[in-house]
Amino acid sequence: MDIIISNRAGTPIYEQIVLQVKQQIAQGSLGPGEPIPSMRALARRLHISVITVQKAYETLQQDGFIETVQGKGTFVSGASGEFIREEQLRRIEEHLEAAATAAREHDIPEEKLIQLIQLFYKEEPSS
Repeated sequence: MDIIISNRAGTPIYEQIVLQVKQQIAQGSLGPGEPIPSMRALARRLHISVITVQKAYETLQQDGFIETVQGKGTFVSGASGEFIREEQLRRIEEHLEAAATAAREHDIPEEKLIQLIQLFYKEEPSS
């Protein structure tokens, strides 16, 4: 888990940690069930207070991104898969919105756009 904090950012350090962990989960670099560093280990590595890391972990746990198993450690939550799917859908929606806007701007009929989407969807991905 790579976390980079900035003292110059206008965002509190604990929020920087929360944001970066969520991004890593959304990108798939942290998967469900994967262990994350203990609060003390992360605080030591980032040279910050354990209380700051604790606040970040509490936020992540309340939001359902991580879970702590007593005596075993802290792990990426299995429920984070739902977040990943939502994030992927959001990105697809952005692309589809851009495609629909471009189609309208160039007077391409809706049926033609749908036909193109279906063609791309059915096409085998290139390696």
